[in-house]
Amino acid sequence: MADSIINRIVADRPAGEGTLTVTGLGHRTTLPLAEFHDRARTVAGVLRSRGIGAGDRVGILAANRLEWALLDVACLMIKAQTAGFEPGKFSPDADLIEGYDLDLLYTDVPLPDDAPRQVLPISTIAGDVENGVEPDAADFEPAVWSPTDCTTVKFTSGSTGIPKGLEATVGSIDSSLHAVQSLFDHQPGDNILTFLPLSLLQQRYWLYSALYWGHDITITTYQSVYAVMSTIRPTVVMGVPAFFDTAKRHLEDRLADGIEPEKAAHELFGDRVRYLWTGSAPADPATLRFFDEIGLPIFEGYGLNETCITTKNHPGAHRVGSVGKPLPGKEILIDAEGVVCVRSDHPVNTAYTYAAAGDSARMFKPGGVVRTGDLGRLDEDGFLYILGRADDVIVLDNAKKIIVRPIETRFRDTGAIAECVLYHPSPAGLVAVVSPHPGPIDTAAIAEALEKVNAASERDERICRVIVAAEPFTIENGLLTSQFKPIRGRIADRHRALIDDPKVGIHAR
Repeated sequence: MADSIINRIVADRPAGEGTLTVTGLGHRTTLPLAEFHDRARTVAGVLRSRGIGAGDRVGILAANRLEWALLDVACLMIKAQTAGFEPGKFSPDADLIEGYDLDLLYTDVPLPDDAPRQVLPISTIAGDVENGVEPDAADFEPAVWSPTDCTTVKFTSGSTGIPKGLEATVGSIDSSLHAVQSLFDHQPGDNILTFLPLSLLQQRYWLYSALYWGHDITITTYQSVYAVMSTIRPTVVMGVPAFFDTAKRHLEDRLADGIEPEKAAHELFGDRVRYLWTGSAPADPATLRFFDEIGLPIFEGYGLNETCITTKNHPGAHRVGSVGKPLPGKEILIDAEGVVCVRSDHPVNTAYTYAAAGDSARMFKPGGVVRTGDLGRLDEDGFLYILGRADDVIVLDNAKKIIVRPIETRFRDTGAIAECVLYHPSPAGLVAVVSPHPGPIDTAAIAEALEKVNAASERDERICRVIVAAEPFTIENGLLTSQFKPIRGRIADRHRALIDDPKVGIHAR
């Protein structure tokens, strides 16, 4: 696989001047990519001294930090597989070791005295780098990966049940990176900012891209990103829609204070942004329009863990409201039920490694096709529009099918609430459970927004009642996934009594 990005970054020390920065509140480390590569080789040697080699699996359960990135690339160098576990969803115990066949597990979680011997503090990697010796080139033959080899186990966001584990092939990683580069042409001088957990493989793609194409990369955390962004001066900001919704509200406040749009944008994002990237969840059209209008182009895309990035708006083909056209190597098929199916030249995989019986058969179809479960349509120019989840279609008593996402989006777009999830508990009509913005709840504004939403909806789509959640939906309280998608079933369970009580809530007029 001569053009393999993975094989190239394993074997070749970066020759350019690109840098890796890892930063947060009160700390910042910047390394030339060449020095990062040297340190990763040292960590690879340490792993080998601990008995880790080709075919072994190293788990990483930790927040974003330099050692995370070093471990990931070190494992690539010795053909060991990584398994990235999202902090807060897993515990570094024997069950995790045995359940996921881990040979080592590095974590930033404080360890009890009886922790399994395979569990190590991730902080020890810093000492390993300082005290270790880079393996001699003569004794350290870089690994060579084939397109069907799997470098990592990645996990679904886990909105229901135990997260499903999926091994990702080298071919899928290489093809996705080449496809994205063909659309956005990241070059030396670019600085890509990423802050979602490195346990999400797609976040590590930008590290691989930096090592291969020589641009800069900055890694931080969601908790730190707003505080450090302007001083990082990124050219590309990767964020989920909720991140940009929050940024929009901040900028609107600054504009209301009389600050010019360009100055307000520079205060928040720095003065070098050439574009913003969003995906992973439905984006608010109002947010997309806002950033375009203040001179920060924002491009929405679409993909799943099971497909990787599939479609993307980009400077050469951009249609607001769509999630873009298919990337090279991807094909969009709409089945008889209106569900989006994705065929890949290089599939992420053709089955889950860890999942309940039947899950793989429901998702993966013959010929490298994945049935996403999302409803969608293609326009005459090949742009994809996502209409909602097939599972989120509500069938009314009159047999009419209601796709809830457009209605939920209309409510969210009013600005009166942060999120909306619709249910149909009785023939009386649709009930919305809404997540309020932080701070005092403005019941009058929500009632006014409800009127506007209903005025723009067909009769059967009108919301009869709104339940305002006692606290906003968050990752911490278990009502949002790590990619900030509302967890419909869990929200229903937590508010069941209110949903079922016709006397509770803000009633439509």
